[in-house]
Amino acid sequence: MPKAALLLATSYLALATPAFAEAAATSATDAAAVSASEAEAAEAQPEDKRAGPAEEVFSTGMAKGRDRLDSATSTSSLRGEDVRKLGSRSIGDILRTMAGLRVESGIGEGNNNYTVRGLPLAAGGSKYMQFQEDGLPLLEFGDLFNVGTDVYLRNDFNIAQIETIRGGSASTFASNSPGGLINILSRTGDVEGGSIQLTTGINYDEKRVDFAYGARLGENTRFHMGGFYRSGEGPRRVGFDGWRGGQIKANITREFENGYVRLYLKYLDDRSPTFAPYFVNITGTNEDPQYRNFAGFDLRRDSVLSPSLGPVVTLDENNQLAAFPIATGQSAVSKSVGLEAQFDVAGWTITEKMRYAANGGDFSRAFPNTANTVSAFAAGQGGAGSTARYASGPLAGQPILPTDMINGNGLLSLYFVSFVRARSLDNFTNDLRASRVWELPGGKLTTTVGAYLATQDLHTTWLHTAMNIDANGNAGTAMVDITSAAGVPQTLNGYFAFGRSSSLFRRAFDVDYKVFAPYGSINYHFGKIAIGGSVRYDTGRVRGSLVGADLNNGSNGLITRDMNDDGIITRAETRVAVLPFTQPGQVNYNYGYLSYSGGINYRVSEPFSLFGRYSKGARANADKILFTPLIDNNDGSVRSTRDKQDVVKQLEGGVKYRQNGITFNATAFRVTAADHNVLNGAATRTDRSYRATGVELEGGVHRGPFSLMLGATYTKAKITKDLLDASLTGKEPRHQPDWTFTATPQVDLGAAVLGASIVGMTKSFAQDSNLLVMPGFTTVDLFTQIKVFKGGTVTLNANNVFNKLGIFEVNQASVPANGIGFARAINGRTISGSLRFDF
Repeated sequence: MPKAALLLATSYLALATPAFAEAAATSATDAAAVSASEAEAAEAQPEDKRAGPAEEVFSTGMAKGRDRLDSATSTSSLRGEDVRKLGSRSIGDILRTMAGLRVESGIGEGNNNYTVRGLPLAAGGSKYMQFQEDGLPLLEFGDLFNVGTDVYLRNDFNIAQIETIRGGSASTFASNSPGGLINILSRTGDVEGGSIQLTTGINYDEKRVDFAYGARLGENTRFHMGGFYRSGEGPRRVGFDGWRGGQIKANITREFENGYVRLYLKYLDDRSPTFAPYFVNITGTNEDPQYRNFAGFDLRRDSVLSPSLGPVVTLDENNQLAAFPIATGQSAVSKSVGLEAQFDVAGWTITEKMRYAANGGDFSRAFPNTANTVSAFAAGQGGAGSTARYASGPLAGQPILPTDMINGNGLLSLYFVSFVRARSLDNFTNDLRASRVWELPGGKLTTTVGAYLATQDLHTTWLHTAMNIDANGNAGTAMVDITSAAGVPQTLNGYFAFGRSSSLFRRAFDVDYKVFAPYGSINYHFGKIAIGGSVRYDTGRVRGSLVGADLNNGSNGLITRDMNDDGIITRAETRVAVLPFTQPGQVNYNYGYLSYSGGINYRVSEPFSLFGRYSKGARANADKILFTPLIDNNDGSVRSTRDKQDVVKQLEGGVKYRQNGITFNATAFRVTAADHNVLNGAATRTDRSYRATGVELEGGVHRGPFSLMLGATYTKAKITKDLLDASLTGKEPRHQPDWTFTATPQVDLGAAVLGASIVGMTKSFAQDSNLLVMPGFTTVDLFTQIKVFKGGTVTLNANNVFNKLGIFEVNQASVPANGIGFARAINGRTISGSLRFDF
């Protein structure tokens, strides 16, 4: 869709049609609440009772909850009941439906990619936006290698509301969040009752049970608990239970005359697959490429995972022989306890939030290196005349002829299997703040002071192996041996190497981070004007050690070892990766940076306001600068101050309108950012600055049983300076579409609710060289809820109902000469059915 047409259509729907009441919408992006309790209580009301509160209060990333029209910020929210209508999808897929966020999902339950306002997605995770659970971060850094924050988040009945703030004061009310905040708020038992839901996949294998219950234990005490358990193959064909596990969360609140105390508990132990770029046929031109499935492998439904693959044979964290199951996927374990208290004392509101989380688990993924026809692939590993033979699966031992079109595509590939052991990602966070509203003759002055303290462990070990495989869908992938024309085996039982075929990426991180940040804010509200500012100073202390051959300190990370103890050394056994413990590198540095934000809001009239804001924040660089020349391995120092953190500056301004069921919000922005990062599985280091300009649009309509939520973001971004590759200066960042848009129409007939979630994006470039284009795509999800009896509801969810081939990532920078590429796509059509009992 042309830009002008999309902008016109969005504006027309937001303004000309009766818009979706921000106050009325149970799924409105603006339906924010001060706390989970208020959101939960609102959900319990009949629809007509929720249809018009005088104001909407939002609290994430600011000193005190304020009506959206009195706040110089750009915010959105989604109520828990509307999250549940979208089905048991990952947090990434849920956030993809929210206006203003750019989410690359499809990787799995976690480790998806998140950003906002053109801030770069140079690598994975969420670098510039911090994920919070009940107001505190799950991990201090959202883009740790192979372990993104969302691996410790699950979508279930515990969610009362999801709040997001883009830009604004996020950089001063949380550390490492210069782009914004995503806050998952838990239900707290304000509404008595419970639910249990049984879900099954209709065209895929999933069995799941969700439950939740909240009640009062007395006049001043209430509790809530909930969770889920699931098992099954999942949305892609892997041939085993890729999903297995669940979580349980609970909290109890004691209310006092002047405040409350709340205790949180959480236990997560859940396994899910990780999906990576897989085989795709790329033809045409760079400007107009054609992406098609190869015969025998559907990019939407298949995976290279299968029962015939693996195990992951390698040396472990102690350099001892180990074999890990290929089914490990994202096996996340988190045990946390938190405390929240709030009291009014002598005119001040004192708020204390604390949480300790023991986070760990194993995380594996298989990602491609090369692929080719049988003859070309065999020759690439063993020379001319080399032959191939199946090493696993039902055809084990059977030769593969050079001209065989095995699986209908005739392809073989070298895949690396990354196995990351998170020995400890434990963290402790504490946020203490005090706020007071001063009644002045001309208005109200709100002051806040606070202090944030956090520790974050980064104790992980990277283990890898390398396998030759075929391109066989339907969970049929098998391993392949290659033998030279002289009869010399190049592999061992399908393993090309017991590492990454080199000494790269055999690493051990033992690094501890300590963060301390005092902060404060002031806001003066007089008449129609609210003006305020906030400031924060982050200090960090980083200590630890690194082990790895790619420290460039003379370490030897590649040895020869008889891996199967048969007394014969094969070529594969000369490529065994080890951890060189005798030559560690040091990490020993401190950092500090100032963040500030200032804004003004003008309430032109009761339904209409204008705002403007300027903010400067930063993100401390964590593991992305380790194992790079920026660290002196002898003393652990960092080369320069600018390498310790990446600064983000944002200028934004907008309008907000809300009256009689009409909402319209528009925010124009200009963002500059620095980014130290790594691409291509940590193989390519980057050091860049970026600039992005654009506009965020939100609107909707709510009339009788019909409601519609809309959102669109236009972004134009470019690399303003690349310090390591001058040829990329002036290019557009990869994976940055000009437009992203969402629409959620819904009809509530009382006994039945029908709706859809439509999410789309325009084309973008596969790589920063700006050659190969990734086409834009739109997905449509449908949902319907039918009340079959009192307290009983049947739900049907169809995700990607048109089975769209939507591509988020392509490894190649241009159309490959042989047409063989690798791409990561969204899951194909999945349909599930649920039966929920409310009591």
